[in-house]
Amino acid sequence: MKTKTRTAAMATGLRVAGLLLPTMGLLHPSALRAQCCSAGSGSCIVGGAAQGVLQEHEMQLSTNFQFLGTEAFYKDHRRVEERTFDGFRSRYQYFKLAYGASPKLTLSLEAGYHLLKEEIGLGNDPASTFTSSGFGDLVVFPRYQVLHSKRPKATNEIAIGLGYKYPLGAYNDSTARVEPFSGQTYYITKPTAVQLSSGAQDFILYAFLHHGFLRAKVDLSATAMHIRTGWNPNGEKLGDFTSLALFASRPIGDLLRLTLQARYETMGRMLVNGNIMIFGKPTNYFPEATGYRKLFLTPQVSVSRGPFTFFAATDLPVYQYMNTSDFYTQVGSQHTTTVGLSYRFLVKRPAAEVKKVAGRYYCPMHPEENADGPARCGKCGMDLELEK
Repeated sequence: MKTKTRTAAMATGLRVAGLLLPTMGLLHPSALRAQCCSAGSGSCIVGGAAQGVLQEHEMQLSTNFQFLGTEAFYKDHRRVEERTFDGFRSRYQYFKLAYGASPKLTLSLEAGYHLLKEEIGLGNDPASTFTSSGFGDLVVFPRYQVLHSKRPKATNEIAIGLGYKYPLGAYNDSTARVEPFSGQTYYITKPTAVQLSSGAQDFILYAFLHHGFLRAKVDLSATAMHIRTGWNPNGEKLGDFTSLALFASRPIGDLLRLTLQARYETMGRMLVNGNIMIFGKPTNYFPEATGYRKLFLTPQVSVSRGPFTFFAATDLPVYQYMNTSDFYTQVGSQHTTTVGLSYRFLVKRPAAEVKKVAGRYYCPMHPEENADGPARCGKCGMDLELEK
């Protein structure tokens, strides 16, 4: 029997795409940190940024744009040629508004807009090509700082987060086709990968650890995330998702910072309510060809100037194991590039000015920036701290 290739796996990955970016946060470069540090990119597929909390009364406005494209199909860990469509591509814009409600608590409201989601039909056939665009999901994502310590040579931070995702976009949209002989219009449910949302309400657990070597100017971070997916009205449940990532970051000169991320992620198979298969009309999926295990390396470059930071990152798949069967293959990751911009500022300054204390003041992120009294860093704008 000819091997069939469908979009359920791509759909699974893209649903995670709509979760990962809001979960991990957008760009959060170390050069802008005041209370904590962070590293990494802010891509929904790339795996997001390593992120702690903001300063009290600090506001962050962020956006990034992601390009994704793939023509790679897999059976288990082997790339194969069998396919029933040519490939998939998307253009995704993400927006984030975050606020430091207290020294330990940061509140974040995030949403994404799909400029394009497209499954390209075999031979570029318009009749089997499906597209969509529009808003995806809304995410509320508070983070709380459990531990934060500062020493002359190092900083440490631990933060945890609990997110909630509410679907905004369509999960059962259809596209019209005209029967060439009768001229009648009929409707086909779009592939799951092209739907704007999974249609389910999901919960996100997140943990962040950071250690910064101030003298060596090296930041090491780690993140752990688990997404508990819910059931949608179609009687479908995407597999739960887990991700573990390590980040190493170092500045080059005054403006440039380089970051390397290593990330492992796993996702379970899709579940389908049996009653839907018997009495309903399911969307086009093959549950046995969903879920995966993947390993990525993600290099990133970021440029910071005052409160602004621009970054670019690309995801490099190192290993992919896709759940498949004798009759179904699964589409995997191939090309992912993300660029983003972040702007951060204090909504209001502390009511009481810090009194001058005898000693030397320095920037935790740029130790070469120092002064005899309270001042701001000329490179990142954060308050200098008294060296103990």
